[in-house]
Amino acid sequence: MTESDNGPLHGVRVVELAGIGPGPFAAMLLADLGADVVRVDRPGGAGLAIDPAYDITNRNKRSVLVDLKTPQGVAQVLDLAERADVLLEGYRPGVAERLGVGPEQCLARNPRLVYGRMTGWGQQGPLADTAGHDIGYIALTGALGMIGPPDGPPAIPANLLGDYAGGSLYLVIGILAALQHARTEDGRGQVVDAAIVDGTAHLTAMIHGMLAAGGWQDRRGANLLDGGTPFYGTYETADGGYMAVGALEKRFYGEFIRLLGIEDEAPTRDDPTAWDALRTAIAARFKTRTRDEWTTVFQDSDACVAPVLSLREAPHHPHLAARGTFVDHGGITQPAPAPRFSHTPGAIRRPPARPGADTEDIAHDWQAPSLLPPPTEDPAGTPDRTERKDAAH
Repeated sequence: MTESDNGPLHGVRVVELAGIGPGPFAAMLLADLGADVVRVDRPGGAGLAIDPAYDITNRNKRSVLVDLKTPQGVAQVLDLAERADVLLEGYRPGVAERLGVGPEQCLARNPRLVYGRMTGWGQQGPLADTAGHDIGYIALTGALGMIGPPDGPPAIPANLLGDYAGGSLYLVIGILAALQHARTEDGRGQVVDAAIVDGTAHLTAMIHGMLAAGGWQDRRGANLLDGGTPFYGTYETADGGYMAVGALEKRFYGEFIRLLGIEDEAPTRDDPTAWDALRTAIAARFKTRTRDEWTTVFQDSDACVAPVLSLREAPHHPHLAARGTFVDHGGITQPAPAPRFSHTPGAIRRPPARPGADTEDIAHDWQAPSLLPPPTEDPAGTPDRTERKDAAH
């Protein structure tokens, strides 16, 4: 039995000043968990260069169109901030202040507001005012330099590591912590400065500890978790697919080489000088069967081996299908909300927000009439817009 279908953040109001990348993803996560997220879109758009109907990072949100370059637009955002618990922005440092919707202006209207700021370089520092993207942020923190083969360039992990892991998730953690403080008896609002470089650096904490202890070499492909060992890496199969091997512990490794069929001939894993020969033996064996054949061999074992699936294949894997890790909503296959809650589960309640489509509902629900255009009179002298008496929540 579940207690609520609204999610644990039901009742929390969030204003998202439209941007791209980690900001919208953070707002989506809050929305997935039940928050009422109002995305303030700008005329002309600021989202991905795709049809808004497919921008999953705007699911579970509602949208208003506001021109922040006008006094009226600034007043509308401040009205929303006054009624909100959280505001998110992803501008370069100083832009929100120049527009008139910076922390000082918003907190003056709402002292308990949590003002979340999402940037790559942070609000201060020599690079704060410069442009950047995920690849540069993770390069500077040392994270990118850890990924890839020892004899090749660093491998680019899409924009998952910086934008979303080091950026969005840390912004959400900061918002939730600040929101908890703001709701205490003597609490007040504050600014959360979520810089991708800070979050990504924080993700490398364990590695820095190993480096200091002499258990990690400061180069690619030479360590336990970066492909340096032959029993933690990927191997090509007969059909051009790949299998991922993570048989780190000896017990799991024993099952791995037994199921792989090289138990009697494999060089010892305890001798690093034999690792090149061991890697060659493993690679040669994997090339004898297809990816699906090897998947069947290792299925339900503790060998810690899994097929490397594509984005389109992943939702059909039996385990992910059984858990409902992916769902179909509005004709789009997409990841389900995460994490899961026993009493207040999150859900996909709405398709991606269309810019400006929800203005009237938001004006009613948030009691923010400034979002609506002033009524005009028809030739008979009667206003052409009547006041709404009710609206769907």
